[in-house]
Amino acid sequence: MNHPRIGDLTVTEFKELLRETMAQSFTEMLGDPDEGLELHEDFAEELRRSLADVRTDEQTSNLSDVVSRLESNK
Repeated sequence: MNHPRIGDLTVTEFKELLRETMAQSFTEMLGDPDEGLELHEDFAEELRRSLADVRTDEQTSNLSDVVSRLESNK
């Protein structure tokens, strides 16, 4: 099998190789912090409602409103 040498790559090909290598390295180092965790049904339902609202152009909550609501529920 004939493998290209780095010196034979174009600048664009070299940049793409670097991007792929960095992405793979970050994925290996950081992994998925949520892997193996259970998604609670009430949160899953809230996500489904939010996605449905976006699809039907319904009004969604902005981040500051959500944070305020969560802080008041503590």
